[in-house]
Amino acid sequence: MRFREGAGRMCLDYLRTLRHGTMEELPDAAAVAAWVEQFGPLDSVPVPSEGGYVEEARRLRESIRALIDSARQGIGSPASARQAVNAAAALPPPSPALAADGRVVWHAGDPIGATLSLIARDALDLTSSPLLARVRQCAGADCGALFVDTSRPGVRRWCSMNTCGNRAKKEAMKTRHVD
Repeated sequence: MRFREGAGRMCLDYLRTLRHGTMEELPDAAAVAAWVEQFGPLDSVPVPSEGGYVEEARRLRESIRALIDSARQGIGSPASARQAVNAAAALPPPSPALAADGRVVWHAGDPIGATLSLIARDALDLTSSPLLARVRQCAGADCGALFVDTSRPGVRRWCSMNTCGNRAKKEAMKTRHVD
């Protein structure tokens, strides 16, 4: 399975695993392991026993969304969201080691828990940094994905020009040709 990326932060890419608010991309432990393998620093991630981490991963995703939404609105975050993100951030993260060939390799006794820790730490960093002011919600119809706007003027509208931006431009062109 290939997951969408390019939101500008690991925690925002993680939020994209619930597309359009209804399409669940983390339905089982294999999907959670696949996401961790695609986005995390570890070379391979074994699939945990069935059911392992699925609810925890989804709860963390919803808590991160609540934390970021409340931070963007300048209001206090829900205590349950803070507790869930703080608990995940407290897990031991992956540790780097220099291999004989000069590459950095990453290790973790619990690869999924370690990567969830990285995601939570990234969310905490984002919500407390000036970069939060550059977090935007995609203007694409039915999208709503969050992304970091790194454009110089800070007016980017879509999470991806290749998907949502292209669809919006095609729709605008259809509308112009109908008139």
